Amino acid sequence: MVEEIYTYFTIEMIYLWLNIGVLPFWFMLIFFPQSKICKIFISSIFPTFIFTTIYCYLIYTIFKSGYNFLNNFNLYFGINDLVALFSDDSFLILFWIHFLAINLFCGSWIAHDCQKFGISKFLVFIPLIVTYFIGPLGIFLYWIIRIFYAKKINLFD
Repeated sequence: MVEEIYTYFTIEMIYLWLNIGVLPFWFMLIFFPQSKICKIFISSIFPTFIFTTIYCYLIYTIFKSGYNFLNNFNLYFGINDLVALFSDDSFLILFWIHFLAINLFCGSWIAHDCQKFGISKFLVFIPLIVTYFIGPLGIFLYWIIRIFYAKKINLFD
């Protein structure tokens, strides 16, 4: 039974399920940001728990395969070392989980923050879509919109 799980959940299959599985969270953030179900599934520990479970599973299976995690620190030595790390599927899937989790967290923050300032969900639609694809640019777009609704510029919140 356990061996069947290992053979099914390959890196490619996990990548596919992650990309499909994160979409309902984003649909809730974009179309139903004020709903109770969005608060339960997005603003709670639920998505973090899912990402953490997958991450721990991957670390365990990658560790069992003999992957040298100390090589991950080579990314600080130069761009060529970073390129070499991204050529390894094990490092790439761990990075991808980081990317999905952080962008979802940022999208959740945007959806929550726009409610605090009374910003229309239609105005936040574009920043949320951009945050899904290009996190920092989406947050920047939201901050531009937020400045007009908050009527002040803060360097921190």
